[in-house]
Amino acid sequence: MTDAQALADSIRPTVKGGELMLAPTHRAGDWNSHGVDCPFVFRRDGELGMTVVGWDGRGYQTGLAWHDGSAWSEPQLVFPRDASSARRRHNAALTSILRDTDLYGAGELTAIDGWYYGTYHAYPEAGYEEGSAVIGFVRSRDLDVWEEVGGILRPEDGGAWERGGLYKSFLLRHDGRFWLFYNAKDQAAGRWTEQTGAAVSDDLTSWQRVSDAPLLPVGPAGAPDDRFASDPFVLRAPDGTWLMFYFGLRSGGPAVDLLATSPDLITWTKSPTVLVAPGEIGAIDDWHAHKPAVIRTGDRLEHYYCAVQRLPTPADIGGYRQPEMRGIALAWSPIPPEACPSAG
Repeated sequence: MTDAQALADSIRPTVKGGELMLAPTHRAGDWNSHGVDCPFVFRRDGELGMTVVGWDGRGYQTGLAWHDGSAWSEPQLVFPRDASSARRRHNAALTSILRDTDLYGAGELTAIDGWYYGTYHAYPEAGYEEGSAVIGFVRSRDLDVWEEVGGILRPEDGGAWERGGLYKSFLLRHDGRFWLFYNAKDQAAGRWTEQTGAAVSDDLTSWQRVSDAPLLPVGPAGAPDDRFASDPFVLRAPDGTWLMFYFGLRSGGPAVDLLATSPDLITWTKSPTVLVAPGEIGAIDDWHAHKPAVIRTGDRLEHYYCAVQRLPTPADIGGYRQPEMRGIALAWSPIPPEACPSAG
């Protein structure tokens, strides 16, 4: 057994909640009417929060929910479309905010001079992920109002593997530098490939790819990630090993959550262990279980993910036939005392 597999086995969720934590409203006109996607979990001053991306049949926008100790609040729109913005006219998908990356830490947001820094991606046209998306940077003092800051990552500035557009990103700070992990797609028509790479910056403005090739490429034919290796969420184990939670999609198969490990943020080793897989027919995640976001709560490691269920009869939402129920679910595992002596 490899070290990556042993680590994955030790943190693989053993319990699923079985119900959606956050769900679409299915009310035409709501920013989250059709689907809720891309969870990002954190704490601010000890309070557990989550950003989610909503789909309304036209494009993406981002909301924020808080946990009161027993349930999640209805997410409120905090990062909307902006008709005056060339990039955010149709989409505004905020997917990460700079936070503590210790696996068993509290996941507290990291403020720099009183600002919280986040990353988003935006597609240039109305519709479901229409056109080649870019990644931008924003900052906020209160998580409710955001302003643009720094540079822009564009697909044409990267390798051939990312020329089709940039997707979900994760921002972290290590040894005084900003690291941005992101997945992107190639330009293949119809059945494109998604892989994960990284860029670094000292100031959030000038970014340099760390490689022309993806750091986390798709796997060989038949692997659970032979088509997509996507949506990185990067934390650090107590022994210093970096962990990339990500999702894989197999050609013709479901999406599942997976893990890769690294000593240096550059060289990644995949584990064959599937962390979260779809449930049985009729379950909230009977189609896909993917897009991980991980945080410790007390003596358990919580794994939030996007659960997708096929609807036997598509929902008619404002004339748009939605074939799925897409929301946020929770799985978890107890933290072994030997892994984190302070757990509990």
